[in-house]
Amino acid sequence: MTLAREGYPFVAAGLLLAGAFWVGVWTGVGGAVVTAGAWVLTALAIFVTWFFRDPEPSLPDDDALVVAPGQGKVILVDDVDEPTFVGGPARKISIFLSVFDVHVQRAPVGGTVRYKEYKPGRYAVAWLDKASDDNEQASLGIETPNGRVLVRQIAGLVARRIITDPSEGDVVHRGHRFGLIRFGSRVDLFVPRHWDVRCAVGDRVRVGSSVIASQRPETP
Repeated sequence: MTLAREGYPFVAAGLLLAGAFWVGVWTGVGGAVVTAGAWVLTALAIFVTWFFRDPEPSLPDDDALVVAPGQGKVILVDDVDEPTFVGGPARKISIFLSVFDVHVQRAPVGGTVRYKEYKPGRYAVAWLDKASDDNEQASLGIETPNGRVLVRQIAGLVARRIITDPSEGDVVHRGHRFGLIRFGSRVDLFVPRHWDVRCAVGDRVRVGSSVIASQRPETP
């Protein structure tokens, strides 16, 4: 299993703490309390390792297909106005990531990064729609030949750091990793209104693999 590099310190700390307690168990120090602590820390280390997993996506062959930028449950599909980068009418697709989902984000389309912004904010429950406006978030705008796409990483109730790797001017490739949110969170995707949405509320999607929309050239 491949791990996200951001998780290395957390995994190492968990394993070291669990190992220290197991040494106490094996040497007879602390009795039942140390034994209980060893099991709890072992379970925590396993969970942290699982949380930071970074599986390889299975990309669809057609480059016009838009893949899920996050892994979890689709909680919103709606027509909105997106003024910051798309510049007008857009389709918004929101994906809620529980603490049990993969938290690496991958580019939904290939293109050039033309916009990047970080906005501090609150840590409300990520499935609430107001989290899109109020919570800590980072936005990445990608320009494609068929229109502009905005991906927004949104912190949740227990998330405390958003990582977004690309810079303005960078070229990103569909399915390639671009960031990570630590612990429960949400990813909003804004695509041009004329693109076809291929997912629905309630769908479970896999990051970088599940098709959630398809590109179409804008007709005059």
